[in-house]
Amino acid sequence: MVPEAKLEQTEAGLVPAGHGWFVLNAREARWIDRPRRGVNVPLTGWTEEEAEGYFPQIGVAIAVLGPGEPIGMYHWEADAEEFVVLSGEPLLLVEGQERALRRWDFVHCPPETRHMIVGAGDGPCVVLAIGARGHLDQGCNGGAYTVDPVAVRHGAGVREETDDARVAYAHLPPPGPVRYRAGWLPED
Repeated sequence: MVPEAKLEQTEAGLVPAGHGWFVLNAREARWIDRPRRGVNVPLTGWTEEEAEGYFPQIGVAIAVLGPGEPIGMYHWEADAEEFVVLSGEPLLLVEGQERALRRWDFVHCPPETRHMIVGAGDGPCVVLAIGARGHLDQGCNGGAYTVDPVAVRHGAGVREETDDARVAYAHLPPPGPVRYRAGWLPED
């Protein structure tokens, strides 16, 4: 039998504190404020210790983006990534193209697909992100942050290719844990 994992209360919300199954409401979980990249709730670990120790196979997060805020920097990875738009109207940057998205759109990025999602429209958007973690020990999950003029124009691109996240995100303030704030997630 697989045991139930304990949930630990932190100043910013609940986090899993061990191996096993659990139920965690996103509004009660620890959120991460990522200046100029919105906020997110990394449901499968934020720190390397959490991600590699408790969730080595799959990463799952919910990102809340304001207009013009990217989830991250334009990149490709050695494993697939998936996204579901839960609300709002984000913009998909993929292989040098722009594609408008809407609620309930599913985006599949096979391995090596260059991509990023940027908040767009008149208000926030909420995106569920899921990615394999088969290459966590390699820079950019076995991929790289690549130069793309469309991504640069949207503030989601690097000016020089790198596989080092510290280099790709060096121009941004560091992220930090925060409590959930009412209104980040849709109320139905």
